[in-house]
Amino acid sequence: MSAAATAILLGSLVGSASGSERVQRSGLPIPRFASVKSKPANVRAGPGIDYPLRWTFVRRHLPVEILAEFGNWRRIRDADGEEGWMLGALLSGRRTALIAPWSAAKPVRLRKHPKPDSAVNAVVEPRVLVIVDACAGVWCHVRAETSAGYVRQTRLWGVYPDEVY
Repeated sequence: MSAAATAILLGSLVGSASGSERVQRSGLPIPRFASVKSKPANVRAGPGIDYPLRWTFVRRHLPVEILAEFGNWRRIRDADGEEGWMLGALLSGRRTALIAPWSAAKPVRLRKHPKPDSAVNAVVEPRVLVIVDACAGVWCHVRAETSAGYVRQTRLWGVYPDEVY
């Protein structure tokens, strides 16, 4: 397919990406969160290997938001708001999150139970990568390297604020 035809098709695809969640050909909703499965994992300017390389993930399991699909390619956004295209095979459905990446100096408490007054299991610095086990709409149970506990969903980048799973 020519680059012009791809751009027109992508324009209509991306233009329809705003608004509520919808199901794609993959059978999965858009938008959704996933994580980087492979390292290194290239992010390109468009959905194909002929498009320029924008950046490369050198760390596995980082969360990304999938914004659109085009064949085997996924348009993604990272925690810094940067967007690009990745081959779907480089992504995993495993849910991970970053602790409050927007808050450079304010640590987050992992609690023993999903209550604001529950005992603190650990204090975690911003941008720490965690595995998300489950979310109940307000709290998520997460695991870091040496600790686990509950954190408010609004303190995570990698889950939606009211998401339940």
